[in-house]
Amino acid sequence: MQLRLEALEAHLARGLAGLYVVYGDEHLLAQEACDRIRATARAAGFTDRSVFTVERGFDWSSLLGASQSMSLFGDRQLVELRIPSGKPGKEGADALKVLAGAVNDDVLTMITLPRLDAATQKSAWFTALADAGVALKIDPVERAQLPNWVGQRLAAQGQRVAAGEEGRRALAFIAERVEGNLLAAHQEIQKLGLLYPAGTLSFEQIQDAVLNVARYDVFKLNEAMLAGDVGRLSRMLDGLRGEGEAAVLVLWAVVEEVRTLLRIKRGVAAGKPLAMLVRENRVWGPRERLIGPALSRVTEGALEKALALAARLDRQVKGLSGGTPGNHRNDPPPDPWDGLFELAMTVAAPKNAPSVPPPRPRPAATASASGRRPV
Repeated sequence: MQLRLEALEAHLARGLAGLYVVYGDEHLLAQEACDRIRATARAAGFTDRSVFTVERGFDWSSLLGASQSMSLFGDRQLVELRIPSGKPGKEGADALKVLAGAVNDDVLTMITLPRLDAATQKSAWFTALADAGVALKIDPVERAQLPNWVGQRLAAQGQRVAAGEEGRRALAFIAERVEGNLLAAHQEIQKLGLLYPAGTLSFEQIQDAVLNVARYDVFKLNEAMLAGDVGRLSRMLDGLRGEGEAAVLVLWAVVEEVRTLLRIKRGVAAGKPLAMLVRENRVWGPRERLIGPALSRVTEGALEKALALAARLDRQVKGLSGGTPGNHRNDPPPDPWDGLFELAMTVAAPKNAPSVPPPRPRPAATASASGRRPV
C-alpha cells in the first residue's frame, strides 16, 4: 500500500502494519517519519530493536534470521534495514521478496531507502514490499511550498507570523534563508521557539534571528529562470559560487534549459501541440507549469543569441578565449559568473534590465559547528 506522508498520523492511529518502506532524499522528513513509526511500535510492545545496514558483502541470511526469530525475552521485535544505495543487488532482491512474504505479527520491519527512480519502484522486490506492507514516499518540499511549510512548523510550536503582507514577507524571508536545507530550516525554526515566546512574531524578530543557511541545487536553476524570478536566480548563482560549484556545471544546466525552450519554441511554430512537446522534452514537475509563460516571454531569436553567448562562455570557463578575435563587443563579461547571470537572464527577464546586480564574489564558506555551511 502506498501512503502519503500527511496521512501517516491517521494510519498509525488505526494500528501498525507489519512492514514499512520509507524512501526519499528529504532526510529531515524521512527521519521524522521513522521516529513516529518507532514511537508507535514501542508503545505497541516492540521493544527489542535490531538495525542492519546494507554494505558490500552484507549477509542477507542474518536479516532473514532476525526477522523470523523470537526475542530471548519474549519481546516483540523492531527490525530496521537501511539500504543507503537503494540497490540491494540480486541476492538482496531475492531476500527482500522472501521477507515480504513472511510477515510476522511479533516482528515489525522498517526499511529505509533513498529516492528511487521509476524503474526501481516497478521492480519485483519493491513491488513485493509495497504489496505486503506500507510504502511511504518522502517528497521534497518544493520552493513554492516552503513558506507554508515554515508557517505550519511555527504553528506546531505555538508561534505565527503577523497577518497580511507583513506575515507573507516574513515567511518569504525565512524561505529565502533556508531554501534547499530542510534540516537547517528545522533548526532555525526551533531557535525562534527558544528565543521568543508563543504568539505572533514580528518581521524584525525573524530578521534578527534567522541565519542564511540556504543550500542551492544547480539543477533547480531552471525553475528560477522559467519563473522569471530574478532575485532568486541571483541568490542561487551567488550561493553556488560561494559553495565552490564548478562554473562549467552551472553553464551546462543553464544551456540545457535554453536548448529545451528553443526546441519547444520551434515545435510550437511548426504546429505541434505544446503538451506533446513538453512530454517529448521530458519537462515535468514544477517546470511543466512554468514552461508556458516562459515561452511567451522569450523569442526564438533571443534563445539563438543565448546559445551563441553560451558557446563563448564555454570557452571562457574552460580557460580558453572568451570570444571571437577582434569582436570585443560580443565577448562575455570578464568574470564568467557575470556571464552566467547574463545568459540565465535571457530566459528570466529577456525584455527588462536586471532588477538586482549579478552575483559577486564572496569569501570561501566554512563549516559551522552544527555541520551547516553558510552560503
